Amino acid sequence: MNQPIGQPQQQDLRTTPRHQILVVEDESEIRELIRYNLEREGFAVEQEGDGASALARIRRRAPDLIVLDLMLPGMPGLEICRQVRADPERAHLPILVVTARGAEVDRVIGLEMGADDYVVKPFSPRELVARVRALLRRAGQTGESTSDGIYERGRLRIDYDTYQVWVAGERKTLALREFELLRFLVQHPMRVYTREQLLDMVWGRDTYVEPRTVDVHVRRLRQHLERDDANPTLILTVRSVGYRLDPNALD
Repeated sequence: MNQPIGQPQQQDLRTTPRHQILVVEDESEIRELIRYNLEREGFAVEQEGDGASALARIRRRAPDLIVLDLMLPGMPGLEICRQVRADPERAHLPILVVTARGAEVDRVIGLEMGADDYVVKPFSPRELVARVRALLRRAGQTGESTSDGIYERGRLRIDYDTYQVWVAGERKTLALREFELLRFLVQHPMRVYTREQLLDMVWGRDTYVEPRTVDVHVRRLRQHLERDDANPTLILTVRSVGYRLDPNALD
């Protein structure tokens, strides 16, 4: 049989394994919008409309990624995040939070509770699909970790258990906050974080320090990690926003 003209990509998608995405959203119109756009890009999509059913499904058969609304009936999305992260068998599932909450503090809490990324309603379907793909790429990367307590890529090696860091084989001595900031950035690559978000997630919400404290620690990390700390390629400044870590600079 001849293949229909103009549909070669769809045929390819049916002959290759597809990532399983669980969409947890109580608003049927939004759930259908997400399902349609993900399936159009070749993903296999399952759906749940409430938190308890979603958690039961995750425990029965873990998906490759969860798209999770925060405001759910019965069990809020933050509680799902917490329980998934507390389950050793499912703790590493990528979670993309979709929320109508626009306040920065709500997004920060979502990340603190275990979400890997977020989009805020109303969102662009293209943006959502792009973030799903990015999270799946990160989850599927190889050669970056050799055990639960070790991160290794390119010239950087981190032992999370002993708080030791090596750059190009040379042992580096980092202060505790420097180490914790590095760990956070490494575990959330390519995302831009404001100084206030980094303070909340690394220093803690109960500790009051000036946002400029982040700049000082970033400068110290660059001195340890960058080939040229005056022209950084690993920990990048996003003007008027904050910082992000680009792991490609390690290769």
